[in-house]
Amino acid sequence: MSLPPTPSQTVGPFYGYALPFPDGENVAPAGRPDTLTVHGYVYDGAGDPVPDALLEFWQPAPDGSRSGAPGSLRRDPVTGGFLGRNGVDFTGFGRVPTDADGHYALRTLPPGGVPYLSVIVFARGLMRHLHTRVYLPDAPGTDTDPLLAALEPDRRATLLATPERDRVLRFDIRLQGDGTHEETVFLAFE
Repeated sequence: MSLPPTPSQTVGPFYGYALPFPDGENVAPAGRPDTLTVHGYVYDGAGDPVPDALLEFWQPAPDGSRSGAPGSLRRDPVTGGFLGRNGVDFTGFGRVPTDADGHYALRTLPPGGVPYLSVIVFARGLMRHLHTRVYLPDAPGTDTDPLLAALEPDRRATLLATPERDRVLRFDIRLQGDGTHEETVFLAFE
């Protein structure tokens, strides 16, 4: 007799207890004039903001290197407490929770070698985290990127950040379409 599989647990909202870390949204070292701010909202299928989502951002450094500096999640070896970033090095990794209004903001540097930031979305009700990309509209290679080229224009638009003002971009994530807006394109990795 075979037993049916045990149902999966959703990925949230309990990750908010241990996964966020102080200054997780500040990937760019302080004082860099080329810092970009990417911000937006995470919306559910009803078009309502998701107040307890967590976004991870991964990207290469401006020179294209992918190793990053250690420090995003450093722990104090004596107390086990959080040491965090040193504020000087670029790590290429950020972890940003949404606020009570479903809003997030990331401060980072332009990625080298690719025209996008990689994003992983954790949110209540999801059985697995979701992968997507934030394409920077003026980055070299955006107009020739194979993924963007393979998408219909309305689907492609869900991956493009919108300039709001100098060095500030808006990128909303829609976990499902709501009848007015398209669902964000999510990627499958096997």
